[in-house]
Amino acid sequence: MSHHIEDLLSEWQAAPKDGWVLAVVTKVQGSAYRKAGAMMLFHPLGKAIGMVSGGCLEEDLKRHAQRAIQYNVVVKVKYDARDESDASYQLGCGGIVELMLFPLTQSNHYLQLHLLTEKLNAGDPVFYELAMTKAGTAADKMSAAVVHVTDADYPLHDFQKAVMLTRAKREHTTQQYLIIPCRPRFHIAIFGGGLDAQPVANIASQLGWKVTVIDERTSYARSYDFPNARIIKQSSTNLPDSVLCRFDAAIVMQHNLELDSAALKRLSQVPINYIALLGPPHRRDKVLERVQLTEADFHGVLAAPAGLALGGELPESVALSILAQCHGVLHNASQFALEKVML
Repeated sequence: MSHHIEDLLSEWQAAPKDGWVLAVVTKVQGSAYRKAGAMMLFHPLGKAIGMVSGGCLEEDLKRHAQRAIQYNVVVKVKYDARDESDASYQLGCGGIVELMLFPLTQSNHYLQLHLLTEKLNAGDPVFYELAMTKAGTAADKMSAAVVHVTDADYPLHDFQKAVMLTRAKREHTTQQYLIIPCRPRFHIAIFGGGLDAQPVANIASQLGWKVTVIDERTSYARSYDFPNARIIKQSSTNLPDSVLCRFDAAIVMQHNLELDSAALKRLSQVPINYIALLGPPHRRDKVLERVQLTEADFHGVLAAPAGLALGGELPESVALSILAQCHGVLHNASQFALEKVML
């Protein structure tokens, strides 16, 4: 299981009335593994789902979650990794992480997690608005809302990451909300169900992405080779827009000029953020020439050759190279050393 919000919600929905606690990172100063908006869930019997750090805080948070359950109140926790003399955690990252833990009860409508699940399962990007309260606030006084991106009353470009927002509530009073953007898991299409497509599907699944493998050939894309993927045994030419428009990215790796050409032609007709074509530049030119396309004909990034220059030639290395590049495009990340980001 990945740590995507849909996976957390799926586990919670199996027993929503058990008295879970929702832990949310509300503020980060300096360096930290996860940022504001990161969530995880704690079950009364000790089970924990998700991560809000690199694994160094979760065990201690279980203790605080039990306190939230016992007293049925909000609990606030602060971890300060700047104090190197504190031997409690020895995090070493030099940041401050603040969290709030919220009991999920019928009286607070489980902080609208049912609605959040419903919207994400339907493929709707939403904002999860969590009202900030004081430590010790009773569970029935907590509230949350799920707002579709088209209904939000704030500039969408300001809310690519979780942001604290203050709103006027009544005369002379205000209410703080943590606005957390939540989108459905990314959906990737793999055109080609050969052996080298298997690690692509496996790694993408571990990232929490939905995977669809498309291959009309009888001996390819067998379900037991792609246990976590949807299989479509159909020509790419006949795929309707309603199917293709669901994909955030597509990787064309059928090792056949005719099939790859047909797939690229069809993909050029719909808005997809990232399209990768396996093979060297001269093969790319042949494929594009067969269907009279140029790189300018694609709505998003056309990566051909596919992937980043990470080295290695085995299928797993190629898969890592392609998915690393795809991940960067889907997250609007610049392709440079992580050190530059953290300075």
